[in-house]
Amino acid sequence: MTLYGYLKTRMGAKHILMFEDKDFLKSINIAKWHIYGNSLVDCTFFCFSYLYKERNFSDTKEANRIFFEILNTEKANGMNLEAFENVTKEFNLRYEKMNWLNYCDNNPFQTSSNALYSWSPIAEELKKLDKKIVINSMVLKWNNVQTDFKRLTSKFNS
Repeated sequence: MTLYGYLKTRMGAKHILMFEDKDFLKSINIAKWHIYGNSLVDCTFFCFSYLYKERNFSDTKEANRIFFEILNTEKANGMNLEAFENVTKEFNLRYEKMNWLNYCDNNPFQTSSNALYSWSPIAEELKKLDKKIVINSMVLKWNNVQTDFKRLTSKFNS
């Protein structure tokens, strides 16, 4: 949603015409899968880090199982192969080095916020002007997710 909001804001009234352009739609689809994949990685690590730290849930192998279950479902739903492979590599690299105890406290959604900025199909000279706003908009959306997750797991104990 943040990607589409950014595109609509940046294009103004012309966004209706742009969403009829097949090449532009293809670039949006590529961006969507890369951003979504990075968001899935960040969200998985945040959730399991938070559960590890705050709820004494130590089965971090579940993070791996759940992540790949979701990712494989998305591949079946049309996630492009490049995004699938990039996200798989990203997850595996980060999983091996993960500090479960404090990942959730150290800007856990930085990668997906940067992915929104870097993958958005906007001219580079315009994106440079928008960088801080775009990344901050994603961080603010993730703040809501964090609050909801903490509330929903407040009575969970391993």
